[in-house]
This record gives sequence, C-alpha cells and structure tokens, in this order.
Amino acid sequence: MTDHATGTHVFTPDPRNDSVLIDVNGELFPRAEAKVSVFDSGFMLGDGVWEGLRVYDGRIAFLDRHLDRLWQGAKAIMLDIGITRDALIARLRRVLEANDMAGDGVHIRLMVTRGIRSTPYQDPRVVISPATIVLIPEWKSPAPGTATRMLDLFTVHVRRGYPDVQDPKLNSHSKLNCITACIQAAQAGADEALMLDPHGFVATCNSTHFFIVRGGEVWTSTGDYCLDGITRRIVVESARAAGIPTFERNFSLTDVYGADEAFITGTFAGLAPVGRIDGRVIGTERGPMVERLQGLYRAAVEREWA
Repeated sequence: MTDHATGTHVFTPDPRNDSVLIDVNGELFPRAEAKVSVFDSGFMLGDGVWEGLRVYDGRIAFLDRHLDRLWQGAKAIMLDIGITRDALIARLRRVLEANDMAGDGVHIRLMVTRGIRSTPYQDPRVVISPATIVLIPEWKSPAPGTATRMLDLFTVHVRRGYPDVQDPKLNSHSKLNCITACIQAAQAGADEALMLDPHGFVATCNSTHFFIVRGGEVWTSTGDYCLDGITRRIVVESARAAGIPTFERNFSLTDVYGADEAFITGTFAGLAPVGRIDGRVIGTERGPMVERLQGLYRAAVEREWA
C-alpha cells in the first residue's frame, strides 16, 4: 500500500520529508531535531491557535484570509503572537526557500501557542516566555484520485457544541472534540465523521466542511457550529458568483440521505465527493455539480496569482 489510509487526507508519502527543515521560533532545525518544551502551553494544555496552508507554484494560497483568522483567534483568547504579520510572512517564505519548495504539492502547518509555562497549570499568568511559533512544511499532496474517489461518512454521537462551552469557530489546538468524533467514524470503517449541532441539524465533519446538492441547489450548514472554513467560504462565494443557488441553512440527516450529491471541502484536498453516508448511497461516481465546483475552486486559486 503506497497511500496512507487517513480518511479525507489520504496522501502519498514523500521521502524528502524525512530531512525537511522546520522553523521553531525563527530558527531552522532538521525534522528529527525540531522540538518544544514539555512545559509548552500547546503540549501541556492545547492552548494555542493554528492554520493549515497550501502552496501552489511556490505561493501560499489565500494567505491573507488565513492570517486574518489566525490573528482573530489569537485576539479572542488573549494570546499575543509576539511578532508582526510581515515578520511571520517572512518566516513562511524563508522556510519554503530553505526547503527548496518552489512548486506545488506543499502543505504548511502553522502553529502558535501561548508559550512556556513555569508549572503545569491553566492560568496564563504562569506563562514565562513569548509565544511559541512553529512552521512545519511538508511535501504533501492529495493522493491520485482524491477528486473522484467517493468518500464514506458516518454520523457520530459527538456533537459540535454551543459557543459558550467551547466555540467551534475557534481554530484551537484543543481538538479533542473532533478527535473523538474521528475515532468513532474510523471504528465504523468510514473516512470521516459527520457531526450534528446541538439541535440535531448537520454542522460539519471532524476535519472538513460538508455540503449537499439538492435539485440544482448547493446547501451547507449555517456555520454557527463550525469553523469559518476558508475553502468553504471560497466555494460558497464562487458558486454564487457563477449563478448557482447556494444556501447556508439548517438541514437534517433526512435531507442528506435524499441528496443528489454530497461533498466535503478543506484546505488540503479542496473539494472531494462523498459516496455513502451511514450506509446510504448518495452516488457511485462524482456528480456534475461537484465537478463544476472543483473547476470553480481551481479558478479561484489561479485568480490569487493574477
């Protein structure tokens, strides 16, 4: 088997990643030597925010949107990133150059934690260092066939919760809610978990966003109980600009099971079609709407460089 069986993030391993250089707080380290303290807030408590970035032709797609979300999330949890936006962009460019990543097929995980704590304790007042900033670039492309492989989803009991418990809009290092959903779906033999909101309406998947197609219309959730996904937003904008009726609305599993097409979106794979949900066959091959939207998304990426 050449592909990692990782649900909606199936990729082909690349040996170049064994020696990739990783940026830790502005210094470059070989992969095996890149480390953070056991007292780091991210390791200890999941206290931080992050972004996943895709690189096309040596350039980071939708970087402004990603950095806007990063800074907004950090502000919301009173985390001082500690460097300017321009300085972070310079670090991103440098780590790409250092790894000779001038083409496509690159993914960067950008992570910012609150820094090192003096003792294992929740209170941010025990933090004794600036924020920890780590950039992990990898040669990592979706496996061949991702655009047409029909995914299998499973609706889990784990819900996306109310914003006054842990706001799902926050791209936090603390992903246990999504991980427990992923575990349940994986044990059911599915690629990804479909998650409901507290009212029983469809919210999102554990690591991607979810859409259905009904009668020529594209539906996705209201967004009240999921991350404001950048790929999700671009797909909605692109579809509306193309005259496709596209709605952010509440809908139930009954609507899902009777859908004409279904698909997921995410930074890594873009758009990928869904074939089965909870044993119901939605489709056996990529539908015309998914194919059209994949083209519109590619066009949106290309406009970034125009």
